[in-house]
Amino acid sequence: MLDSILKPGQKVELKAVRRSRNTEGEQKTKVYSSKIFDVVNDDTIELMMPMEQTKLILLPVDAEYEAFFYTENGLYECTVRITDRYKSNNIYLLLVELETNLQKYQRRDFYRYNCALDIEVRGLTKEEVDAFEAGTTYQLPPGLPLIKGVIVDISGGGLRFVINQEFEKESLVYCKYELLIHGGVKNYDLICRVLSVREVASRKGEYEHRVQFINLDNDEREEIIQYIFEEERKNRRKERGLR
Repeated sequence: MLDSILKPGQKVELKAVRRSRNTEGEQKTKVYSSKIFDVVNDDTIELMMPMEQTKLILLPVDAEYEAFFYTENGLYECTVRITDRYKSNNIYLLLVELETNLQKYQRRDFYRYNCALDIEVRGLTKEEVDAFEAGTTYQLPPGLPLIKGVIVDISGGGLRFVINQEFEKESLVYCKYELLIHGGVKNYDLICRVLSVREVASRKGEYEHRVQFINLDNDEREEIIQYIFEEERKNRRKERGLR
């Protein structure tokens, strides 16, 4: 049953698979963020209309998209087709049909790279959580206190870090860290969902958190994947005694 995997409120990313009519042969690669509103049946779901800032994005009826679903059990994918769009109780919705079977996403970006990187973390305020769940834009306020910790592994899907505070499972946290990308330092300011928490056995009062990225765009995901590959390549060269 589809509703045993997909649940209302889960994040969805849509990537066009047809060529855009208003371009000259160029493949459209924009990724749109949405959320599941309802699972209608095993072939049909309702999605919230994507937004950019405060503007609704009217995706065309009959267009096909690669859909990536962020669930409690990992990332799933399939191809969907928009069959209708409408407004219900002041919420703009897309009705989509699954064109292919829903399957677990197995791409390379979920290889976890062991590391030791600085990170700063805090829980989201109620206003930030409300804005995120409503699908509206909210500017993260500067100056709120951050807790310093260490990233112990990273992937294209999320992080595992250790800090001296325990966040609740399924809560939303703000994560700030840096990676060396293309020879320069890049800052990442991301919202993540806590998937699991456990106290570190050998260090009382320190907690290991596994979190999932939930506002990471496709370009940033590819940057993280590239960073992991480059670091692995450097490590292999060091093991062989090469510079």
